[in-house]
Amino acid sequence: MAPEHELVQELKSKIQNWDEVDTYIAEAKNKTDIQRSALEKDPSTGSGLGKTGVELKGIKAINPANKEEISVWIADYVLGGYGTGAIMAVPAHDERDFEFAKKYNLPIKMVVCPHYPAPTCPVLDTAYIGEGHMVDSGQFNGMRSEEAKTKITDFVGGKKKITYKLRDWVFSRQRYWGEPIPLVHCEKCALRDPSGQGIVPVPEKDLPVKLPKLKKYQPTGTGESPLAAVKEWVNVKCPTCKGPAKRETNTMPQWAGSSWYYLRYTDPKNKKAFAGSARLKRWLPVDVYFGGMEHTTLHLLYSRFWHLFLYDKGFVPTKEPYAKRVPHGIILGPDGEKMSKSRGNVVNPDDVVKQFGADTLRMYEMFLGPHEQTISWKIEGIVGIKRFLDRVWRIAQSRGKTSSVGKKTLDVEERNAQRNIHKTIKKVTEDIENFRFNTAVSALMILLNEFEKSKPLPLDPLRLFLKLLAPFAPHMTEEVWCGVLGNKKSIALEKWPEYDPKLIAEDTFELIVQINGKVRDKFEVPASISQEQAEQLTLAREHVKNTLGSSQPKKVIFVPNRLINLVL
Repeated sequence: MAPEHELVQELKSKIQNWDEVDTYIAEAKNKTDIQRSALEKDPSTGSGLGKTGVELKGIKAINPANKEEISVWIADYVLGGYGTGAIMAVPAHDERDFEFAKKYNLPIKMVVCPHYPAPTCPVLDTAYIGEGHMVDSGQFNGMRSEEAKTKITDFVGGKKKITYKLRDWVFSRQRYWGEPIPLVHCEKCALRDPSGQGIVPVPEKDLPVKLPKLKKYQPTGTGESPLAAVKEWVNVKCPTCKGPAKRETNTMPQWAGSSWYYLRYTDPKNKKAFAGSARLKRWLPVDVYFGGMEHTTLHLLYSRFWHLFLYDKGFVPTKEPYAKRVPHGIILGPDGEKMSKSRGNVVNPDDVVKQFGADTLRMYEMFLGPHEQTISWKIEGIVGIKRFLDRVWRIAQSRGKTSSVGKKTLDVEERNAQRNIHKTIKKVTEDIENFRFNTAVSALMILLNEFEKSKPLPLDPLRLFLKLLAPFAPHMTEEVWCGVLGNKKSIALEKWPEYDPKLIAEDTFELIVQINGKVRDKFEVPASISQEQAEQLTLAREHVKNTLGSSQPKKVIFVPNRLINLVL
């Protein structure tokens, strides 16, 4: 629960360590919501998230799904003003819950597995936050996790509810950068205004109000905006009484413009509206919102509010601005700490580009690890990416403009070469679609190793390879595509490669042999093997015969291309 949750005070008399809890509540009050919810390392240990909490000793909660008793904690990363202010922690599938559980040695139970059926689920080094199938979940085992959310909610007698609980946000800033607020202040109108303020809106025909060009736009230190010093911009005629008036010199905060800028991207040259209806219909909603955890309750929510208002007024064709949200992690400094000027651990991208090139920086950031994880920057890793791109360049240069158009693929071990290429096309395509950029880069590295075994490399496989590499290293692949290979059209306009399912089919696979669900043997078999053939070969295996002894299987479970399970 959040430290400020009202239930904590109601349970005060039953909490055995109330003094400790009360002290923690007081400490949490001194932190901002951003500090409490931010994903960052614990500065004292250098590992894990700097989230803290206290167990309410003597208090237990009952899990309504399985009637299990679980401990109750207060933790500063749970916010009283967000949702109900209380959560059912799922350490295996939430980053903050995972690090909190590790810090306080709490059980981490995996209930969503990316692979199903699976003999065992992977050991978690970090939270698995993706979708999958339910495991260790009783009657819900095997169900897709998204479907299970609704089913389990019904099972425990709950209901889905969306709540918004926001505090007012200051809409003005005393700085130059920001949209001007289209108001003027008129003393003459103030005399006729019951409120005595004399605030007059700028007429629509005079919009937008544009910022003046300034040489000095730093904060003044006086509490006034730098705009206040620009007399020729500030002093205007009142739109109502035509008397002397002054412009509002505060500007809108950064989240104002960021709440609708994506709409302008659909039609950036339109001089009559922020965007035309045809363009908006074509491009909305935005396919993917790719943002950090700190955006969830600020920019993401406010932009949805703005968009819904515009929808209600008939200015946009969709209720929601984004079709899907994908969270990303944080790149820490080389010392494992969050990058900060005060710590001196900031990596300047300009310096990296100057030393290694823009493509190397871009590709290394995608190769660092799963995009949703928090990962440290390591200079050794970027050197490896630079070497990889250098090898691609050398191979391309050695091919030059020699043509092999019409040639199917490699002369040597043609089928294996085709299989490697089409496997990579499948792998990279699926990884890009699922934001697994690091494994896509890894697949390209493996394919390059295979290419280097063939000298010279035929042109057709090289072309396919460059198309797959282009999203990761656009500058170099463009140079090779046009400058080295002599193509007239940009590689960015080329059709994305498609794999041939027949070419990637394996001739054999390793059949896993289980007896009563435990792995006892494995051996190579043809990919086309039937259950009857697999059963005959399995029962003839010496190790299987020794394990079975005089027993005979009562049931045989056969999963094509994977395993056979003998149930005694």
